Amino acid sequence: MQAGKNNALQTGGNGPSLTREQFTQAYHDMLLIRRFEEKAGQLYGMGLIGGFCHLYIGQEAVVIGIQMALKEGDKLITSYRDHGQMLAAGMTARGVMAELTGRSTGYSHGKGGSMHMFSREKNFYGGHGIVGAQVALGIGLAFANKYRETDEVSIAYFGDGAANQGQVYESFNLAALHKLPCIFVIENNLYGMGTSVERASASHELWRNGEPWGIPGKRVDGMDIAAVHDAALEAVAHCRAGKGPYLLEMMTYRYRGHSMSDPAKYRKREEVDTIRKTRDPIDHVRTILLDAGVTEESLRTIEADVKAVVNDSAEFAQTSPEPDPTELYTDVLLEA
Repeated sequence: MQAGKNNALQTGGNGPSLTREQFTQAYHDMLLIRRFEEKAGQLYGMGLIGGFCHLYIGQEAVVIGIQMALKEGDKLITSYRDHGQMLAAGMTARGVMAELTGRSTGYSHGKGGSMHMFSREKNFYGGHGIVGAQVALGIGLAFANKYRETDEVSIAYFGDGAANQGQVYESFNLAALHKLPCIFVIENNLYGMGTSVERASASHELWRNGEPWGIPGKRVDGMDIAAVHDAALEAVAHCRAGKGPYLLEMMTYRYRGHSMSDPAKYRKREEVDTIRKTRDPIDHVRTILLDAGVTEESLRTIEADVKAVVNDSAEFAQTSPEPDPTELYTDVLLEA
């Protein structure tokens, strides 16, 4: 890989040219998600995080590649595998980790935990625990954008395990009918809980699931951030132009089990190791940067900075107070 005009780098023909600065920022942001999730897994094992905890390790290129194509005001909504989306949206590692550990300084004041965090400031409208439920809410956000006559888009993330939910198809219909600016993103990590998508879905081309409603779609290498960014730019331009929804199937992979309680015995260890060694999205960007002349020392500085942020978030979470018992009755109703 060589630097060209405007300090741009080309990634083997997959995706557009990205500047070295963009790749560097992507490396930082993806590594932050990776190290944060590893720390969350550690704290879960220590009993400091309770309930469910679904890690995003391996899928970092999807959310960062898409986020790079968005602007302020665009809205995000996703499922319970949501920590990566939170950090990508600009929510602080401190606030997210504090919520994971059930502390009052968390984004939902310690009452939402891993699956139910929100930030209106960052236009992040939550992780949701009911499979596929967030998709219908996502088109609601898109409807609000259209109603207010903005050019903002809504990104609705969901997994391959949710792709055949009835409410997802209902959402496709309404989004197409009203030409809503919604980008449906299927994060196909090949397993819905412990079941391979090959065994669970009659359709093996999920990017075509919107065709009955005339929704254009594309399958993308979700382990290549440039390919993700390229596809996201195309989808965003389509929505901002008032042409209605767009469907992206991101082919990705999660290294851990469905949740922290999943031993992942439904796949061989060799399968996971092969993906790690040959397709890891963070290693891919690291190699691009090294080939472009970025020094090992510069990358080690980024890695040290990320480690410091994550360690600080864990310390902050463990030293923050738990919610006062009176908080049990707050945030239940909106008082007029």
